[in-house]
Amino acid sequence: MTKHDSSSILTVGSLAFDTIQTPAGKAESVLGGSVNYFSIAASFYAPIEVVGVVGDDFPQSHLQWLSERRIDVSGIQIVRGKTFHWVGSYDQNLNEAKTLSTALNVFETFQPQLTEKHKNAPTVFLANIDPVLQQSVLNQVHAPGLVACDSMNFWITGKPNELKETLRRVDILSVNEGEAFLLSNENNILRAAKRILQMGPSVLIIKRGEYGAMLFTSRGLFIAPAYPVESVIDPTGAGDSFAGAMMGYLAQAKVHRDLAHSDPDQWDQILRRAVLAGCVMASFTVEDFSFHRLKRLENAELVARQNALIQMIRLG
Repeated sequence: MTKHDSSSILTVGSLAFDTIQTPAGKAESVLGGSVNYFSIAASFYAPIEVVGVVGDDFPQSHLQWLSERRIDVSGIQIVRGKTFHWVGSYDQNLNEAKTLSTALNVFETFQPQLTEKHKNAPTVFLANIDPVLQQSVLNQVHAPGLVACDSMNFWITGKPNELKETLRRVDILSVNEGEAFLLSNENNILRAAKRILQMGPSVLIIKRGEYGAMLFTSRGLFIAPAYPVESVIDPTGAGDSFAGAMMGYLAQAKVHRDLAHSDPDQWDQILRRAVLAGCVMASFTVEDFSFHRLKRLENAELVARQNALIQMIRLG
């Protein structure tokens, strides 16, 4: 068995180029993709292993930069062709992106192939890729102590049965409010959460953009506020970086799904702090296009903003 860091996270998803128009301006063919945002955010807390695919147009310098941040990029396939490219825009409602075009390119034929090291990962995060691919990853890993996933409208409507099969096999689901309504076929947030928790996950996080996030477990509901920022430049990737910080916090704490049964109070407290960590990380992401702000982020800034958010919600 390959030796593994007990706090590491395996993540599988997309690395991409994004072209984005927001009220603050336009960014042409900047780096993006779910596991890019996730892994950078998570690397502030824990070592990461990335499985994905890029074309031969993807900058090697970025892969080198990732590898310098406790991010193992050996699972990223580089194949002949063009990298996945998403084009989107936001109007004044920055909580919702409008997709203008999607070119899957080399991502269209991506088939995750895990090494022995990947298969032994203690924590697994499945980004918002085809649920068939998510299940392929779960079929290859051995015995992770914690499994989380994300999804999106495209898969919820396009492959609902396959997605529900994935949900039966995960501990944590992270989706936004609209996706929660679509997945549950409910228009009330509490009823939606109750129905989704019946699908398999024991933990549900509903991301609400500028309004923060809601954590649902069998023990009840925790509402985490967003950290207020003066200027939102680009919300792209905020949800992925939220998930990265949240999962990184959980991995750093080396929590296992069994903790929910052996010490439910501790499990609940760690989950709440992990969600707050996600809210703080997302607040940095939106302050610039792509993940430029995360690349400039220092640990001292991160800790200061985390402490400030905790102070905002304290009762005296």
